[in-house]
Amino acid sequence: MKFEVSSNNISEIKADIEFVVIIGGRINHSYVLDQKELKEYEFDVKKQSIIYLANKRRVYISILNLNDPDELRDVIAKATRSIKNKKIKSIKIASYQTDEITINDSVKAIVDGFIFGIYEFDFYKTEKSVNNIKSVIISSQNYTKTPISSSELKNLVEESVIIAESTNFTKDIVNKAPDEITPKKLADIAKQLTSIKYVTCKVYNQKFLEKENMGAFLAVSRSSIRSPKLICLTYKPKKVLKKITLVGKGLTYDSGGLSLKPSDAMIGMKCDKSGACATLGILRAVALLGLPVEINVIIGATENMIGGDSFKPDDILVSKSGKTIEVRNTDAEGRLVLCDCLTYAQENTKFDYILDFATLTGACLVALGEFTIGILGHSNKLKHQFFNASRDSGELVGSLPFNRHLKKHLDSKIADISNISSTRFGGTITAAMYLDSFIDDKNKDKWLHLDIAGPAYLEKDWGYNTYGASGAGVRITVSWILNLLSKGL
Repeated sequence: MKFEVSSNNISEIKADIEFVVIIGGRINHSYVLDQKELKEYEFDVKKQSIIYLANKRRVYISILNLNDPDELRDVIAKATRSIKNKKIKSIKIASYQTDEITINDSVKAIVDGFIFGIYEFDFYKTEKSVNNIKSVIISSQNYTKTPISSSELKNLVEESVIIAESTNFTKDIVNKAPDEITPKKLADIAKQLTSIKYVTCKVYNQKFLEKENMGAFLAVSRSSIRSPKLICLTYKPKKVLKKITLVGKGLTYDSGGLSLKPSDAMIGMKCDKSGACATLGILRAVALLGLPVEINVIIGATENMIGGDSFKPDDILVSKSGKTIEVRNTDAEGRLVLCDCLTYAQENTKFDYILDFATLTGACLVALGEFTIGILGHSNKLKHQFFNASRDSGELVGSLPFNRHLKKHLDSKIADISNISSTRFGGTITAAMYLDSFIDDKNKDKWLHLDIAGPAYLEKDWGYNTYGASGAGVRITVSWILNLLSKGL
């Protein structure tokens, strides 16, 4: 799909159809040219509604609250899905804004809506989905405020396209089957990103992990026939204003190990690589945008399988940090991989911020629901920045507090720490506190943990997200980085 911008009034732009957004639950806007027809069809403007008037070549979209860009993003995606298989090649739309929503938020939502609306993962289908839409023209003229300049609109659209397409890039990797995306294949995908200017990649094998004493990571990988990979990807432009390290959990499949998951709980476990995939999508977006930020990505890629050499409950592991870990559940494996990767990242990269991304705990869904990313860390300032980025991006976040009383449940009588809490309550918090024990004191306020277990993979369509991967973590993190740069944080 190609995006174009035009300084012409929407009526002067040639396209197969026009998308018209009706704001605030009423149709008596001057730009609603088919009020009579909408009344005849009893078009409900009091809720999110869509109607295609084929004879008028217009799709009318009703939203009550343009102050929420995510509602606009949602309804544009639904409208796009409703007509993408029709004989429509081009769509035109005006840019919208109100006193509460900026033109930036509006245009981003429009672009996201179109790109997410046409997305469908049909890689394994013999009959592919049909999408006839080839171009979208966005007019710099709008119905509510002073028009944006064409050059500003063009830059905004290009930025939005890169971020949305990087999100879909992430979805594609997560959605592919575990036999398709192995640790080696994930490393190959990372290497492909070196085609982007200033991006370099190094991939290390099991011998390197042994040399680095990454005993926790190695334990998880022992039963897989596929060699583990430590993937180190860097984007380093000539001008660098911020340095950010991203650490991703890359479990390309998780059976639970000897603490075997029930069979129905194994369905969808290809999504356990979502954290790693998110870091790749973030770096891709930042690099293609050419932002003056150094990004270092560290991914621990492996499988958690079963075999004669499986690591076992009661095992004592020695992590890269030297800290000993009592294994009480082999299905709490992501944190074992992450703790060694976090130690490696702190020793081998320089950063102003270090973030980790993981589908870490089912408890996060219980705490926050399936649509919300859990954020945990010591810095209230950093968490607040992500709340701001949440509104900009449309991704939902909820903060869960550390609790010194929960920390004692990670105590082990025979090792430095247990890999799972002794209580089933507060599981997301105790998992993050486990990771926190591997964060150096000097880095505590630079670190943020993002548990994306809820929204990373969806068993049903949700708004502009279709069944499967959502690319969780990409848009919110890129929005956060853009805010850091624009506000000089």
